[in-house]
Amino acid sequence: MKVTLDLKQLQNEGKITQSEHARLASLGREDTGSLLVNLMIGFSVMAVAGGIFLLVPSAVIIMALGAVLMAVGLALVMRGSTAWVLVANICILVATLLIAAAIMLLAASSNHHLPFYAASLMVAALLAVCSIPARSGLLASLTVLALFAALGGVAAYNTGYYELMVMQPLLTVLLFSLLALGAHLTSRKLAWTWSRLLVIVARTALLLVNLGFWVGSLWGDALNWLPGTTVRIPGAVFALTWAAGLITVGVWAGRTDRRWVLNLVAVFGGNSLLHTMVRATGRDADDGTGSRACDAWFRVLPVAG
Repeated sequence: MKVTLDLKQLQNEGKITQSEHARLASLGREDTGSLLVNLMIGFSVMAVAGGIFLLVPSAVIIMALGAVLMAVGLALVMRGSTAWVLVANICILVATLLIAAAIMLLAASSNHHLPFYAASLMVAALLAVCSIPARSGLLASLTVLALFAALGGVAAYNTGYYELMVMQPLLTVLLFSLLALGAHLTSRKLAWTWSRLLVIVARTALLLVNLGFWVGSLWGDALNWLPGTTVRIPGAVFALTWAAGLITVGVWAGRTDRRWVLNLVAVFGGNSLLHTMVRATGRDADDGTGSRACDAWFRVLPVAG
């Protein structure tokens, strides 16, 4: 457990003596020095790995470098020394990202017949496994995003605009709703060290559920991933279901003190309301009105918050 104390104030109030002040201050300086050394080594590892990745973009070399860093990180974790825990976590994090990048490079190469969805699933499994020894919330969150990529989800940035693509809105909503629910229920049975990772997984999945509803409410969803079907779900069904789900989850979050979930409901609740208002005017999503309204909402939101 970490506790922050103002030693000077405690000494002035007579709660600790001069000798206790000196002893606690010396312990703090030792931790600061250890943190500095860990950060210097960690950033050196990141710089070297990034340089090799840029100069020699070979999947084999990148995977080999990732394997070496992974071995170093796991060896430090197995030693159980708290002095090197930050370096160990950085090594595992960088190694995982390098191996994941190598897998995606293999999928993009014309010399290998590795489908993109299969590569994304492999990366998701890798991220999930490596998030455990590193206890990394970042890797846990990236696991969910890799699953999203396996469903055809794409996010991109270009000069002046961001792009989000959800190829299967209904499948995205269903799968990540189940993932969020499962992660939430499982997290309640584990110690905080591990439940924290599952909470991050659940939160990331909830975000993707709302993105699936968002895209589905704009253009609907053709269920072409089901063989032999021509069924199409209209955007109005997504919009109404989304609104009902937000109200239900918002009430639950308020009663159980889930502040992060409540903030998420507030953000996407305003988005859902704007879509409902746009549809009530008889306008279609393809004319850009809904996109412009949502863009205005997300621009105003940080100022209002």
